[in-house]
Amino acid sequence: EHKWRLIGRVVSHSSRNLWRLLLSVQPSRGLVDEKFSVRVQNAPPAHPLTMHALLHSEDGDTWEAFGHYVTDAGGDVNVTKDPSLGGTYVGVEPMGLLWSQRLVPGSRPGLRFRKQDVQTPMQVRLSVYQGHQSEGFMDRAVLASVMMERWYMAPGVRRVNITEGGVTGTLFLPPGPGPFPGLLDLWGGVDSLVEYRSALLASHGFASLTLDYLKPAQVKNEYFEDAYRVLQQHPQVCRRRIGLVGLSFGSSMALRTIYSNVIQVRKCLNSVFMCFFNEICIKVKLKKSHYNDENQLIWRNALLPMPTDTSKKVDVGRLQCPLLLVVGEDDQSWPVPESADDMMERAGNSHLLTVLSYPRAGHLIELPYSPHCRASKFLTPLHKERVMMLWGGEAAPHSHAQEDAWRKTLDFLRKNLYCSAD
Repeated sequence: EHKWRLIGRVVSHSSRNLWRLLLSVQPSRGLVDEKFSVRVQNAPPAHPLTMHALLHSEDGDTWEAFGHYVTDAGGDVNVTKDPSLGGTYVGVEPMGLLWSQRLVPGSRPGLRFRKQDVQTPMQVRLSVYQGHQSEGFMDRAVLASVMMERWYMAPGVRRVNITEGGVTGTLFLPPGPGPFPGLLDLWGGVDSLVEYRSALLASHGFASLTLDYLKPAQVKNEYFEDAYRVLQQHPQVCRRRIGLVGLSFGSSMALRTIYSNVIQVRKCLNSVFMCFFNEICIKVKLKKSHYNDENQLIWRNALLPMPTDTSKKVDVGRLQCPLLLVVGEDDQSWPVPESADDMMERAGNSHLLTVLSYPRAGHLIELPYSPHCRASKFLTPLHKERVMMLWGGEAAPHSHAQEDAWRKTLDFLRKNLYCSAD
C-alpha cells in the first residue's frame, strides 16, 4: 500500500507553557483509518490535564472531543496507554479524540459529520489544558497545541468524474497503472453524492465508483448494469474482479442485482457483494413507524414481524458469490438483525454468507473513527418531509464496531477480489 511520506513527530510550544510541556502526535498526517499516538511530556507528576480535539466542518460547524488525564510519575501522558477519567470518552481509548467528537454547545441540532471535499484533509487541532475542563475551552489558556491532518485520499489516488452512457458518479483510482479490482459503491438515501468511502477504498487498492443513483429513473436494474459496464470497460479495472458495496438503501439495490444477467454474480469469486445494514427489498408501508419522547422517528418496526411471503423478498437462494453483512443490533431505522437471520435461513448456500453482528451499534456504521451519529435530520424519500431520524447505537460500542467492521471488510475484499483465482 502507498505510504505517506511525511510521518514523524510534531511538537508545539505555547508562550504560556510554564513547564516547557511537549505535545507530540505520530503520525501528524495520515489516512482517516490510520491510528495515531498522542503523548504529553514534561508536565508535573500526578497532575490533571485535559486533552482536547477541535475541528471545523465545511458547513461551518464546530466539533470537539476531550478526555481527562493525570500524568504519571515522570510527568507524562500517553493517550494510547493511559485511561481517560472523564470527558466525551472514558477508559483507554487511543482514538477517542476522534470518534467521540460532538457538536460544541449552542450548535445547530441534528447534524451529522460528513466530509464533502475528499481532496482536502480533515484538520484537527489537538490541545492540552491544565486541570480537568469540560467547557469554555476557547476562553482558557492553552499549554500546547498541534494541528494534524487526516486524509481520505492517499498520495497518488485520482478522482475522475464519470458521465458516460447515462451513468453519473465519481471514480477513484489507486496509485499506479493497474489494473485494479473494481467496486460499485452505493450510498444510502441522501440527496447528494457521498465520496469519502470510495476515496478511502481507492487508498487501499480498489478502483471504486461512487454511483449517483437516487433519481427515480435510476433505481432500476438497467442503470446499475450500465454502471457495471462502465467500470468493467475501464482500462485500469480488472473486468472479472468487480464487487458491490451498499449502505442502507444501497444494500437493497445491491441485492436486487442478483437478478441481473449482466452483473455476473454466478462467478462467485469474481463478483463480490458487500452489504452494510442489510434491508430486505420488499414493498413496505411505514404505518408502524412512530416517534419517541424526543420526537425522533423510529422506522425499525415497519417491517416487523418479518413477512413470510417469499415473493416480497430478494431470493438470496440465487446468490452464488460471497456476501458480507454488517449488522448493528441497536439499529432503530430498520430491523437489521431480524433481516440477517431471515437471510441466513433462506440462503441455500450459506457458506457464502458472512455476518458481522455488533451489540449496541446503530444503523450508520461508517468509516473507522468517524463521530457516532445516534440521530440526525433526514429527508424522507416518499413525502420529502424533514424529520429527526433515530439511527441508534451507543458511542463507544458503535465506534468499536466501525473499527472492527472496516478491518474485516478490507480483509474480505482482498481475499475475494485480490487473492481468489479466476
